[in-house]
Amino acid sequence: MNPLALFVDVRDRLCLVVGAGLVAGRKIEALLQANARVRVIAPEAQPAILEHAQEGRLEYLEREAEEKDLEGVFLLIVASNNAKLNERLTKLARERNILVNAAHQAKAGNVLLPSVIHRDPIQVAISTGGASPMLGRLLRDQLESVIPGGFGRLAALVENSRARMREAFGERRLRRRFWEAILNGPIAEQVLGGQEDEAQIALAAAIERGVVPSAGEVYLVGAGPGDPDLLTFRAQRLIRQADVVVYDRLVSEPIMALLRQDVEKIYAGKERDRHAIAQESINHLLVRLAQEGKRVLRLKGGDPMVFGRGGEEIATLMEEGIAFQIVPGITAANGCASYAGIPLTHRDYAQACIFVTGHLKDGSVNLNWEMLAHSNQTLVFYMGLAGCPEICRQLIQHGLAGDTPAALITRGTTPQQQVFTGTLQDLPELITARDVAPPTLIVVGEVVRLREQLRWYQTDSDVQAEPTATETLTDAP
Repeated sequence: MNPLALFVDVRDRLCLVVGAGLVAGRKIEALLQANARVRVIAPEAQPAILEHAQEGRLEYLEREAEEKDLEGVFLLIVASNNAKLNERLTKLARERNILVNAAHQAKAGNVLLPSVIHRDPIQVAISTGGASPMLGRLLRDQLESVIPGGFGRLAALVENSRARMREAFGERRLRRRFWEAILNGPIAEQVLGGQEDEAQIALAAAIERGVVPSAGEVYLVGAGPGDPDLLTFRAQRLIRQADVVVYDRLVSEPIMALLRQDVEKIYAGKERDRHAIAQESINHLLVRLAQEGKRVLRLKGGDPMVFGRGGEEIATLMEEGIAFQIVPGITAANGCASYAGIPLTHRDYAQACIFVTGHLKDGSVNLNWEMLAHSNQTLVFYMGLAGCPEICRQLIQHGLAGDTPAALITRGTTPQQQVFTGTLQDLPELITARDVAPPTLIVVGEVVRLREQLRWYQTDSDVQAEPTATETLTDAP
């Protein structure tokens, strides 16, 4: 079958569905969403269909369908388990020039109901010509991730501005160029980012002046702990459209590979006590690049607002009047602990979780040790590898037992992930013995005991990294 792709208005048209099982249920939901007048005929129906009938959203007749039921029908959907009935009604309907969708035998009908992505008023329909509906749904699911949810709002903005556009730009060629610039520029990003009022004001001003605003924008995007599959949909979209990227050391190579080949790359370093660019310089760099009209991607490992100094960068952008978006990422604590099989909270072991920076200051770690040295909570230390001996000493000194379970997670969520488990008192020795290097996360708490039971993500590096018998917890489950 090589059908013509066509959208049909079924509002208030009588659409008959024969059958009331799971397959029919999916078809009925599509009809209701399109505001059709739905009649369902079947000896029995699944609860969801009965509920729709009770609410008055459709008409349900509890019997077998008959020829007379085709009277006045605009679209027939046959989806019953009675093959002979389906075949007979399909033949009769086609003889009467009624549109027919045959759920169990697509080629018998003359209409296909595709898998649809809804971004009201936008619809994207996917059909396999009846060859494999499951494949169509799979493709729909993949496309869902790359079509922003705000596209419907963007379409509404365009529709509401078309009359003014025709008055401002007489030539169709000029209108096309204008819309191409708008839909690929900062105004569209404002809509997709939820700033619709600002977008409407900017679009009205652009139409009035007859020019597209050239002001740049900064995207503060969390790249997560390393696995590119953990990026949000918005992060993936902004990564692909940036003109220039300012990135940190902790952004993984697979994520950097998602950038366009022509993007300008600026490395900002961010190692302990050694930055390729000082933070204040980064702040002003973002401003300068945006003022040049560029779309600037500030790409940070983890989440930009968790030990990522995103607040400092935002403050500078706001002072200079630079537009920006913040896209949260999965912070290292969540990502690495999950991939290591260590729950950060557990009702039997930890009722709280604290994220702590392990940066050294004047040769010591300046932390509230009295607050940290408590049982029934999990401690996660970022950037604490160099200060680990002092961290362990202070926690033990302030009341935590030396045999408190602890773990080191290096390059978490990536194929190079390694996990070392031990106790608070032997953790510094474990670092030396295993030559553990950054980036490494330190997890302290009883929840570490659950690793052997809950571990699921295992790499060759992880297997090699497993501690020896003397380093494991002797009372682990």
